Amino acid sequence: MNVALIVAMDRDRGIGRDNDLMWHLPVDMQFFKDTTKNQVVVMGRKNYDSIPAKYRPLPGRENVILTRNESFKADGCAVFNTLEDCLNAYKDETERTVFIIGGGEIYRLALEANVVDVMYITHINHSYGADTFFPAFDLTEWKIETIGEQKVDERHDASFTMMKYTKK
Repeated sequence: MNVALIVAMDRDRGIGRDNDLMWHLPVDMQFFKDTTKNQVVVMGRKNYDSIPAKYRPLPGRENVILTRNESFKADGCAVFNTLEDCLNAYKDETERTVFIIGGGEIYRLALEANVVDVMYITHINHSYGADTFFPAFDLTEWKIETIGEQKVDERHDASFTMMKYTKK
């Protein structure tokens, strides 16, 4: 089983505010779609709820929701109460990558459990006043490569860089 994480964060490590995205960056959204297509995406319940209803479950992916609420159900989604139970269910997965897609608490759990092999992090060159943040991690444990860049243009109010972090 390969476990990856994908996130976009601002200069302050901010990933959201009021349970919502703080930016509209079409190239990064396309990168997310292309990277996670036909894969397993694991998200917290609040993150799932923040996705507009017309996009839930995320199309072209197996959607997995983590929640402490043992009676929670969502059409077209698998639901688990712990990250450990979720990863155990996919331990024999060889065709697809299991992507951790947020939010902040789920990212923290995955990094603390030391289960992430690869991280795709979009670093946005702007601060948005977030109330939810990506957890700090030890950069020395990762090999880092730049995989894409976007300058400010008519569709993007901030520049950003897409980076791939591979566990050493």
